[in-house]
Amino acid sequence: MERGLVACTDIDDLMQTLNINHHPLDWRLFIDSSKLRLKTVLHNGNTLPSIPVDHSMHNKESYENMKILMEAINYNKFKWQICGDLKVIALLLGQQQGFTKYCCFICEWDSRARSLHY
Repeated sequence: MERGLVACTDIDDLMQTLNINHHPLDWRLFIDSSKLRLKTVLHNGNTLPSIPVDHSMHNKESYENMKILMEAINYNKFKWQICGDLKVIALLLGQQQGFTKYCCFICEWDSRARSLHY
């Protein structure tokens, strides 16, 4: 447990304990977040059950908390494909969240200008 995050730091040992052959290309890292909760599971289609690898109750969704999460589970070692909603993907990519004035970064079209909508 570190900074409100409970995480499994040794995925290889976890898989060995569960008698599962761990091939990182076969697994997906599913990240789900809400305003006050952040949880991550490893998912392998419908062949095996999902395996929870970390959980945080009181950390808000932010880039810093995602960075702590990824470091805690040694993401750089396994490089699983990541699944999640658009909010999580935007966090991981460092993009702006929420309501934005300009929805298109190329044309900087003002998305709140209702009179200009077609």
